[in-house]
Amino acid sequence: MAKLIAGIGTSHIPSIGAAMDNGTMKGEYWQRFIDGIQPAREWMEKVKPDVCLVVYNDHASAFSLESVSTFSIGVAPSFPPADEGYGPRNVPECEGHSELAWHLAESLILDEFDMTIVNEMPVDHGLTVPLSIMYGQPESWPCKVIPFAVNVVQYPPPTGTVATTSGKHCAKLLSLSLKTSLLLFLVLVACLINFRESVLG
Repeated sequence: MAKLIAGIGTSHIPSIGAAMDNGTMKGEYWQRFIDGIQPAREWMEKVKPDVCLVVYNDHASAFSLESVSTFSIGVAPSFPPADEGYGPRNVPECEGHSELAWHLAESLILDEFDMTIVNEMPVDHGLTVPLSIMYGQPESWPCKVIPFAVNVVQYPPPTGTVATTSGKHCAKLLSLSLKTSLLLFLVLVACLINFRESVLG
C-alpha cells in the first residue's frame, strides 16, 4: 500500500528562482521568505520523499495555444529545464518515474478520467521553482518527479469539482496499487512519495 505523506502548496513566481540562481536572495527584502521556508526544508529532509507528483501549470513552454490539454501527465524518464526566453534555469534535470506515471495515466483513463500522455516535455518555473523552494540548490534533485500539468491559460479551465475528483482518483489509485509511501506536491498547487518496496504490485 502507498503512503501519501502530505500535500504541499507553494508559490512558483519566477523572481524566487531568479534570486536563487543569481545569488541575490539576501537582505531584508528576502529575509522573511528565507526564514519561512526553512522549517519546510527541514521537514523535507526528514521525510525524504521518493517521488514528487507536481500539479502545476505550464507557461507555454511544453505546450502552446496550438494544442491545449486540460490535464497532462509526463511519463518520460527525464524532464529538462525549459528555455523560457532567457535560457534554461541552472537547475538539475528532473528524473521521472515512468512506471508510476504510466500506472496513474492508464488507471485514470480506464476509469473514464481523460488525460493527455506526454512522452517528452521540458518543465518551466511552474515546476522547478517549487522544487527549489523545498530543496534549495542541490546538484541533483533528491526525488523523482511526475509532472501533472493543468490548463489555466486557455478558457475554459477545468472546474474545481473536476480538479478535486482527479486528486481523489490519484489518491485512491496510489493507496490501492502500490507497496510504497508517497508525498503529493501541489503547486497550483505538489505530492511526495516514498518507495520502500517495489513500485507496483
